[in-house]
Amino acid sequence: MDEVFKALADPSRRRLLDSLNARNGQTLRELCSGLDMARQSVSKHLAGLEAANLVTTVWRGREKLHYLNAEPINAIAERWITQYDRHRAAALADLKTALEDPQVADTDFVYTTYINTTPERLWQALTDPAFTRRYWGVALESDWKVGSTVTWKQDGVTIEDPEQVVLESEPGRRLAYAWHTFTPEFAKSVGFDDETLARMAAESRSRVTFDIEPRGQMVKLTVIHGGFEPGSVVRESVSQGWPELLSNLKTLLETGETLTTVD
Repeated sequence: MDEVFKALADPSRRRLLDSLNARNGQTLRELCSGLDMARQSVSKHLAGLEAANLVTTVWRGREKLHYLNAEPINAIAERWITQYDRHRAAALADLKTALEDPQVADTDFVYTTYINTTPERLWQALTDPAFTRRYWGVALESDWKVGSTVTWKQDGVTIEDPEQVVLESEPGRRLAYAWHTFTPEFAKSVGFDDETLARMAAESRSRVTFDIEPRGQMVKLTVIHGGFEPGSVVRESVSQGWPELLSNLKTLLETGETLTTVD
């Protein structure tokens, strides 16, 4: 965690995080303009934030977009912070909340974590229904070929839809699929009221992408969940769920156990 604390100690880096907290997914040019900082200085500070995994980047065509990444703060909160009393941890708790705030921006939700595993094992964890059930509570069934349907089985509910399909599939490298359909049965099983269900069902279908990149003995996993409309209820829901889910995935792959119990 030394890199995280070192990155947060610099006021210029905190300004960059504040800027991304206000509007996520900015280019280098936009960050320089908004903060009135020299391009070289911004590049240097972004490199430090990326090294600490507090910022993650996504290429869109020729543009490199920068996003806040809550993973290091989650790691502190969930695996280490309990050694300290609450008043010492208050600042970190506030930052964790800010980084995960679904109202930060109506843009893609991006989250990067590093897992001590192999690309092949991670791919299995993302595609094997017996595996997904352990850390997610959801059995995902598909042959994982582009265009094939993905069947969700969760809490005794089966969700199937012809538009619920695999969009990209490169084993050990990249997986993307359309997000599931919001049915009355699903809403009842997770406790969504009729109004929430109606708003979710009315939104355009989103998509989630998993980018897998070997990093020595570890694997860098970047999850991009996008295609949201302004004020998306679905985005609010998934941005609250992904951090815990991915922490569960990481812990399962590294220890054989999960942080929380899933049905």
